[in-house]
Amino acid sequence: MVHYRKRIQAVLFVTVLAMVSQGPSVWAKDCPSGTHEDPAGLMTADAALARPVGAVATVAGFAVFLVSSPFSALGGNTKEAWESLVTAPANYTFKRPLGHFDCEAYPSEKQR
Repeated sequence: MVHYRKRIQAVLFVTVLAMVSQGPSVWAKDCPSGTHEDPAGLMTADAALARPVGAVATVAGFAVFLVSSPFSALGGNTKEAWESLVTAPANYTFKRPLGHFDCEAYPSEKQR
């Protein structure tokens, strides 16, 4: 039973790291003009799966940022590292409308 739990934790950890490493291009996109076919199902999946994974990705991104911050500071890209590793997952998790996986997390701001 203990080995099974450790395997699940390892798979979740790798999944979160893979999601965090994708950066803002995966997290923030424009909303399509059409409506979703099953908004209740999408909202349920979002609340039960995507939001908890996004919260874990935000925490994991913060940990990765802390470890990599000396190297980011030397390279002069601390702001970009913060935005990719922490801000993008946080916006995806906490600012995106519930059930809208393909929407921009913060529609008032446009991508630069």
